[in-house]
Amino acid sequence: MGMQCDICGKKPVGGNQYTYRGKAKYLGGIGRKVTGISKRRYKPNLQTLQCQDGGSVVTKRVCVKCIRTGLVQRPIKRKAFSMPNL
Repeated sequence: MGMQCDICGKKPVGGNQYTYRGKAKYLGGIGRKVTGISKRRYKPNLQTLQCQDGGSVVTKRVCVKCIRTGLVQRPIKRKAFSMPNL
């Protein structure tokens, strides 16, 4: 799949980028004027990470909002091997 979160389905959305000229009124100017409008895309902040899916570990592309809210179950890291005390 393209640029889409595997958990929530967030994907790029379209919008406009505005270019302004002039000085703001509160700074003593006559106001800001729009001199150009061009199309742009807002992309989600996707990170590739390993997730626990059932009993297996799967690599997924997940947005940062899902990572922060705890919707992603990270795999459990095993302890490093150590010799038993005899």
